[in-house]
Amino acid sequence: MEIDFTPDIILENDRALLRPLRLEDFDDLLVFSENEPTLWIYSIISAAGAEHLRSYIEKALEDRASNKSYPFLIVDKQTQEVAGSTRFYDYQPTHNTVQLGYTWYGKEFQGTGLNKNCKLLMLNQAFETWKFDRVEFRADYNNKRSIAAMKSIGCIEEGVLRSNCASPTGRRDSIILSILKEEWLGEKKGKLEKKIAL
Repeated sequence: MEIDFTPDIILENDRALLRPLRLEDFDDLLVFSENEPTLWIYSIISAAGAEHLRSYIEKALEDRASNKSYPFLIVDKQTQEVAGSTRFYDYQPTHNTVQLGYTWYGKEFQGTGLNKNCKLLMLNQAFETWKFDRVEFRADYNNKRSIAAMKSIGCIEEGVLRSNCASPTGRRDSIILSILKEEWLGEKKGKLEKKIAL
């Protein structure tokens, strides 16, 4: 059964709130776009600067409308502040898979545990509500911080695609990681919950 990304989805726990990204979120995200442009140094699509941010949001919403992705705005419930954005993308109904990425947080929210809470919510949605068989993650091979964060939530490294895509600085090597449904339901969910509880 094909998943419909049209309905609005709210994911939340005590720490994180993820709600659908909207055009109106431009103003709340602009502070990061203008003041923290290095957030997108490893990204395929940059949201640094007002013009790029507007295009970034518009493209995310176009992809949602065509059932290719589901972009979220992230709110840190501890501070009640907008913290960043993330999404499901590259939905493949034939193979029952999806990718999780385009994730970024303002610097003050990095390393606070917010990301682990967001990933728990999203992986629950992917595996338990939508019943995906596989969730894939990709990152620039040079983005060691992002790779470490993915491994810390239980992602398994699969390999590196050499010079597989264009980036704002030329071409990049992309590392591929994943979590399978049986792994999530088996032990990875419980391990992530324990990390969050510490």
